[in-house]
Amino acid sequence: MAGNVLVIAEQQGGKFKKAAYEVATAGRIIADQLGGEGTALVFGKEVSGIAAELGAYGVTKVLAAESDLFANYAPEGFVKVILAAIDKLKPEVVLFSATLQGKDLAPRVAAKLGVGLASDCTGLRVDNGKLIARRPVYAGKAIIQIAFKSMPQIASVRLKAFTPEVKEEGKKAPVENVTVNVDESEIKSRVKEFQETGGGKIDLTEADIIVSGGRGMKGPENFKMLEELADLLGAAVGASRAAVDAGWRPHSDQVGQTGKTVSPNLYMAIGISGAIQHLAGMGSSKVIIAINKDPEAPIFQKADYGIVADLFDAVPVLIEEVKKLKA
Repeated sequence: MAGNVLVIAEQQGGKFKKAAYEVATAGRIIADQLGGEGTALVFGKEVSGIAAELGAYGVTKVLAAESDLFANYAPEGFVKVILAAIDKLKPEVVLFSATLQGKDLAPRVAAKLGVGLASDCTGLRVDNGKLIARRPVYAGKAIIQIAFKSMPQIASVRLKAFTPEVKEEGKKAPVENVTVNVDESEIKSRVKEFQETGGGKIDLTEADIIVSGGRGMKGPENFKMLEELADLLGAAVGASRAAVDAGWRPHSDQVGQTGKTVSPNLYMAIGISGAIQHLAGMGSSKVIIAINKDPEAPIFQKADYGIVADLFDAVPVLIEEVKKLKA
């Protein structure tokens, strides 16, 4: 029997997040392995216009839940619509992105259904018709594989765990507007407004390259070096908890167990010792470069390339070399 997949695709301001294309790709791969089809569910005030573009990523149909109540994230309303969609479609697998919204929404849905949840997964596959999820545990010290005992099988996918892959350029998926039987009185919590920060900086969770600084930066003024390097590389600037706690960088820049979990193609850890809490947030990066003057720093055990040097000597040289290459 074919197994269908439902993916929850996030948008903001009338544009899909990269995470939406990633989870759509993951859903298509799993649906292909199950011999079924992938359906996406999109929430928003006016989302029908963008919904169809998910067809390029292999989604066969898009459900658009349009309502003024969904102009911003409304967890109770979202859950009610998702449960109705699951009841109607009977999918074997439901996938969320492991974004801040997804991490809040997926457990609510799983709890309502009384089923299990595999969160922040770095890999998914099908074995004998069942979903197998891979995820890190113990702050990234170990990787476990999870099988499900209940249906639907629900998982959230770590950002950048799947590379968005266009299956058919320009293909549009049929869009079906779903009835939103949600009353305003049911919305117990809501987002009133968004306040933009960062002046158009690249979002850490979506960045392909991240340049992060830690306690070794010695002060907020020295992050200008990292910002210059990041500008040259088209990268985002991150920070360790030590740098954030010292007030050198905002909490939105923090990478780690109590900050953001990132999986860039390249992560540069500069002046970061490599505490296990930090490694938990960036350990799945594809390539890690560390610069630290302490040869015994734990970060070197995780790094693919390491430079044992004073960062105030090494980073300026690195900046100049990148400038030469770009020239």
